[in-house]
Amino acid sequence: MTGAARRITIADLQRMRTRREPITMITAYDYPTARLVDQAGIPIILVGDSLGMVVLGYESTLPVTVDDMIHHGAAVVRGAKRAHVVVDMPFGSYQTTKEDALRNAVRIMQETGCGSVKLEGGMRSAATVEYLVNAGIPVMGHVGLTPQSVNQLGGYKIQGRTPRDAVRVLNDALALERAGAYAVVLEVVPAGVAAGITEKLTVPTIGIGAGPFCSGQVQVVHDMLALDDDFTPKHARRFLEGASLIREALVEYREAVEARTFPTEDESFFLDAARRARVEARIAQHTVDAAHEGVDAEVAILSAEGEPETL
Repeated sequence: MTGAARRITIADLQRMRTRREPITMITAYDYPTARLVDQAGIPIILVGDSLGMVVLGYESTLPVTVDDMIHHGAAVVRGAKRAHVVVDMPFGSYQTTKEDALRNAVRIMQETGCGSVKLEGGMRSAATVEYLVNAGIPVMGHVGLTPQSVNQLGGYKIQGRTPRDAVRVLNDALALERAGAYAVVLEVVPAGVAAGITEKLTVPTIGIGAGPFCSGQVQVVHDMLALDDDFTPKHARRFLEGASLIREALVEYREAVEARTFPTEDESFFLDAARRARVEARIAQHTVDAAHEGVDAEVAILSAEGEPETL
């Protein structure tokens, strides 16, 4: 998909699914990462509530708030000019009433500028999804392993491992499609189950730990860049040894500072001889009492020196 830099729409994503073009989605939680993801041509950026663990250091996604999602979502939207940005609705923002869900979804979309929201749960969330869609909110669904329900699920376990459980995941996905979800994330389900669900749905499926047969794939950017080298989920591939590379650069920086080889003249700013003489003379004459004399005289002197050079 090339051409003018315009936002990817949910209609574009549906066309990709119809043409069986694999859809790539990745998380991003900040402006510079979003810029890089956008420049790489990835069509969907998810601002996941996984930021709770990945960025904020929580043990789960449960403490993440709507304000957290708005703060990070707005930064991602500012960084991505072309990708479709979807923002997670965090725990507690849609499980109470449909009216609460709509109010929070509207806030997220208004204050971030994102293209859609994502929420977890299949049949139990279908009525809420339908309510949001009817109000004009595009919704991506999420079934299988739903991290906001990790306590109910008994941990981060594979979903759909038995015939009954596989049918439950299928029914959850179908319920979301009927409710108007434009896509469904399938998380940590056997590849064969995900393939069957993908064939039965008419909207794209986005897999994470769901095998190669989904309409698309999503990964946490920190996992694929190996920014946490102590943890790599089974479903993630390390496309870069980011943690070791960054650590090596930081050690090199520390050693350069300690050896006084950084900064050099190239990384420093200097005054011409005449101005340097005036500045050094003034510093030499400065006393502690002068700091309390006010700023008017100082402003006059600075104005006489002319505009400062820009970086």
